Amino acid sequence: MNTKTAGLIAMSIALLTIAGCARNGTVPGDSGVIVDTQNMDMAQYQQDLAECRAYAEQVPVGERAAGGAVIGAVIGGAIGAVLGDGEGAERGAGTGAISGGVRGASSGLSERDQVIKNCLQGRGYRVLN
Repeated sequence: MNTKTAGLIAMSIALLTIAGCARNGTVPGDSGVIVDTQNMDMAQYQQDLAECRAYAEQVPVGERAAGGAVIGAVIGGAIGAVLGDGEGAERGAGTGAISGGVRGASSGLSERDQVIKNCLQGRGYRVLN
């Protein structure tokens, strides 16, 4: 297996793992919000949190990961081509795709977290983190 193939496989696994976690609700922002629960109706809070999570699901994490991977591959490939030969371009593209994909997914997950926090604050909750 050549470097390009190995890099693409690694990137695909990483992106599928991130996308799978995002669909299963195990991503940061899904349960990482801390609110002041003093004098709070917990049943109402759980309902509001579920609604806010639904809004957060609209953030396109997978698309951001894919877009980051493409941009990273182009930049990494260009740098690899300038600094090396054809193999350098392939390695640079693979490395850039992986790091760009992770960076794009991270950005999307952070935005999901912020959407949940903003939504809860808009409903009158005191968000502590």
